Amino acid sequence: MIAHVSINVSDFNKSKEFYKKALKPLGYDVLMDLAEWNVAGLGEPGKPDLWLHAGGAKQPTHVAFAANSKETVNDFYDAAIKAGGKDNGKPEYCKDYGPGYYAGFVFDPDGNNVEVMFMDPNPTE
Repeated sequence: MIAHVSINVSDFNKSKEFYKKALKPLGYDVLMDLAEWNVAGLGEPGKPDLWLHAGGAKQPTHVAFAANSKETVNDFYDAAIKAGGKDNGKPEYCKDYGPGYYAGFVFDPDGNNVEVMFMDPNPTE
């Protein structure tokens, strides 16, 4: 299951307004607007799952898949590295993303950022 996707855009404000209006019929709205970083999270109430980042094509695409356990995140990371992926963050709790957010990150052969994450209801860290 896809947890969230990041799209890199060349005109942050124009794209934010476009997606806000275009996705309104689906129940989407801007839920997080981190203007100081040129990042916005859109989604249905309570769950931003589409992220817009300024930077255009210079930045890699980002996709995050939801896992059902920390072990699955660890298995993904190991398999991706063995398949030729490059480390972009070993599996760990990402406290800046929220309590219990456990994730591992790799770059695919084209440099895209692939993440697998698990929301741990009982984080150990």
